[in-house]
Amino acid sequence: MADTSVIKIDSHASPKGEMGQIYLASGIHVSMRLWRDEQPSEPKPETQRDYETVGYVIQGRAELHISGQMVLLEPGSSWVVPKGASHTYKILEPFTAVEATSPPAEVHGRDEASAS
Repeated sequence: MADTSVIKIDSHASPKGEMGQIYLASGIHVSMRLWRDEQPSEPKPETQRDYETVGYVIQGRAELHISGQMVLLEPGSSWVVPKGASHTYKILEPFTAVEATSPPAEVHGRDEASAS
């Protein structure tokens, strides 16, 4: 029998992660999160994650440093960080973006700040 669950999440009532991410809808194989109004800062610590991330910039600008390259993220930009890729972000302007992760980032401690 097919799963017929319908999930609706209101971002204003969603749980927040320890890095400031807001968790949105989550299924078995993919989940969404929102980074709302992240402020300019020094680059986040470089990390590797046990999930693939695709994202879309709504507002602001940031640099994605990955595999020896720098990718400028601006409104309308979308990006991919492959599972296990070493990367970091530097927020340049107040930044809002939505990401999808597969498998879901918030499951089994995959999304903890200290995870590598």
